[in-house]
Amino acid sequence: MNQLQQLKQASTVVADTGDFLQLARFAPQDATTNPSLILKAVLQSDYAPLLADTVAAHKSAALDDIVDQVLVRFGLEILKVVPGRVSTEVDARLSFDRAATVARARRLIALYEAAGVKRERVLIKIAATWEGIEAARELEADGIFCNLTLLFAFCQAVACADAKVRLISPFVGRIYDWHKKSLGASWDEAARSLSNDPGVQSVTRIYQYYKQHGIATQVMGASFRNTGQITALSGCDLLTISPDLLARLEASEEPFERALGADTADHGAPQAAITYDEAAFRYALNEDAMASEKLAEGIRGFAVDAGKLDKMIEDLRQAA
Repeated sequence: MNQLQQLKQASTVVADTGDFLQLARFAPQDATTNPSLILKAVLQSDYAPLLADTVAAHKSAALDDIVDQVLVRFGLEILKVVPGRVSTEVDARLSFDRAATVARARRLIALYEAAGVKRERVLIKIAATWEGIEAARELEADGIFCNLTLLFAFCQAVACADAKVRLISPFVGRIYDWHKKSLGASWDEAARSLSNDPGVQSVTRIYQYYKQHGIATQVMGASFRNTGQITALSGCDLLTISPDLLARLEASEEPFERALGADTADHGAPQAAITYDEAAFRYALNEDAMASEKLAEGIRGFAVDAGKLDKMIEDLRQAA
């Protein structure tokens, strides 16, 4: 049994890609996308016609409406392959605007529903800022499921649970990147691997806190740099993995033990329940240099790629 097969026995495997032509090979349950992944996909010749056709069909619409049409078109193609859900991300440039995030999310859901997809098969992906979490609170209350992304700090996870969001995506690899860069020459790769990896430790703490307190929000580890990080989180509710790493797992027969427990006896040392109001949340996030820096960096990066996608669409519209 290869490692991918072993992993599927412990966690729900999700493909982290906009490249829906690769999905069938790995048979994931769900798939996630983001602006960077969609941009990467549309730059490939296989997907250029899909982008051009979508733009041509909606060329008289506002630019942001065309962007949403493109995102949903990719989502619809993905849902033809995966039996579960697709995550579609709200424009990162709205990360600090609660009302605009809610409006954009509602429009994305309306486009899916108009195409015959039930909202239960869609997760609206939103950056885990205070405004994003509050937007998710409103959306979840209306039966629109959310995936809170760019999550690096424990306070973000706690606030998401309080908002009763469906799923969070804590970023393992980017936490690892920050600590490795911070320590520089003193970083010991072997000593900080597997369960000692700072990204793995962050997700493990969140997972155990949720299970100890009966929190229904699902934890989906994300942003992996190597297969060791993935196997060290086997047993997590979900794991979203790039096609490259899915292929590496598929190619390895090396056995591994389930890392996170299936029952409360294995959920680590007791953690006291915590709540955050807005002021406490912002202060806790500010106190976490890694989380503050990686959240801001992540929003900027997604915004840059969203701008590039805007330009591609505008150029196609002008040429049509």
